[in-house]
Order: sequence, then C-alpha cells, then structure tokens
Amino acid sequence: MTANSTNQEMSFLDHLEELRWHLIRSTLAVVIVAFVAFLAKDFIFDTILFGPKKADFPTYRLFCNIAQTLGLDESFCEGPQFRIQSRQMAGQFSAHIWTSIWAGFIIAFPYVLYEMWKFISPGLYDNERRNARGFILIASLLFFSGVLFGYYVVSPLSINFLANYRVSEEVFNDIDLASYIGIVRAAVIACGLIFELPIIIYFLTKVGLVTPEFLKTYRKFALVLVLILSAIITPPDVASQIVVSIPVLVLYEISIHISRVVVKNEEKKLRKAK
Repeated sequence: MTANSTNQEMSFLDHLEELRWHLIRSTLAVVIVAFVAFLAKDFIFDTILFGPKKADFPTYRLFCNIAQTLGLDESFCEGPQFRIQSRQMAGQFSAHIWTSIWAGFIIAFPYVLYEMWKFISPGLYDNERRNARGFILIASLLFFSGVLFGYYVVSPLSINFLANYRVSEEVFNDIDLASYIGIVRAAVIACGLIFELPIIIYFLTKVGLVTPEFLKTYRKFALVLVLILSAIITPPDVASQIVVSIPVLVLYEISIHISRVVVKNEEKKLRKAK
C-alpha cells in the first residue's frame, strides 16, 4: 500500500506550514514545562542540580563502598571540595532562566518526539508505521536512560575529579555558577543524545545508508571514536573513560543487531514482492 495520498498532494509550502505548526507546538510544550521548572527553583537547584556536589550523593557513596571493599583510593568518600559563586550581576537570574529551559526540553522530550513523528509518519507506508509503532516509547526510554547515566555517573565523576584537582595548595576552587551548570548540562544532554544511537542506526539502515557489515567492519574505528568522546565528556582519567565507554559500546553492538534485523526484514519484503 502506498504512503498517505493526502501527504503526496501537499505542496512544498504546505509541508513547511505543517512543519511550522509542529515546531510551534513543540516549543510551546517546552516553554510550559520550563515555566513549571522555573517555579520549582528550590527543587531544581538545591536537590537536582547541586546534588552531585554533595558528599552524600548516591554515586559517591557507591564508589566509596567499592573503594573501601577493594582497598583502593577513598577520595570519593570525601566528595568534591569546592564552593559555587556567581561573579556577574545577572548571573543567578540568567542561570535560573536557562536551567529552566533545558529542564523543559528534557522533560518535554517525549512530546517533541511525538510532534516530530506526526510530521514524518504520513510519508511512511502502513507497514512501516506499524513496525515503528513503539518509536516514541523506545526513543524516550533511551533518552531518559542516557540522562540518568549522565547525571548519576558522568556528572559526579567529572565534578569530583575537577573539583579536587590541585596544581597548588595556594589555589582555592571557587567555581563559577555558569561553569558548574555547564558541566552537568553537557554530561546529561550529551549522554541522552548518545543513547539514541540504536534509533539513529535503525533509520539509517532503513534508508540504506548503513548496513550490519558496515558497522562490523568499522567497529575498531567506532571504539576509537567512543574513547575520544568519553575523554571529551569525562575527566582525563582512565577509570572514568572506561565507565562511560562500556554502555556506549554495548549500544553499538545492539545497533548492529538492530541493523541486521532491519536488513532481513527488507529482504523478506523484496522476496514477497517478487
């Protein structure tokens, strides 16, 4: 069965108009959630954002217990040692606004995906829409898994390393508010998007840009790329890079399997068509 006939009759300008309204609704959803996050300032900042700087953060307690059990360095038991300061007149207000907007994007992500799917799906065949029925749910779960991984693993590893790093005892770590928020935001958003790798590979395979053989052939290059990426979003110590690399490599292997399944399904369709 062919794609939606109504969609075929739409002109290029009609498509742009349709896209514009999807973007408007997505933006409106982000703004509404951002407004709620703006009102929940104490929870967003004191509980969530500043959580990874506290010694009783779950990640520090876990790594502390592991270090004590294995007789390793117990620096995680102390937690990061630094103060946060704002050196600009509008620094705290600006941080409040932008943090609320990013929180709005993260929380409203499933709805943004839904609007994106509503724009794309009319151009798909009926069987393609059925096969991708769980797209929003799976993509949202992957994104939030990445966000949690960035928040509970990458952020505390980065913060603890950088906050406790010393070039001299004469230098005190009074971290600027924007710098601290930037570390947490980068870790959370980057991991959320990286965890979308299986979804990206699925669609790239569907359009014929990627094959399982291609992914397997360039697995070594992917490993190097993952290590480089891990080095960018984590502190420059081997342990942190390995911790971040493992789930990304697992996602890469899952992506190969997904690509293989997509190719097999396409081959079955071709045989049936003959």
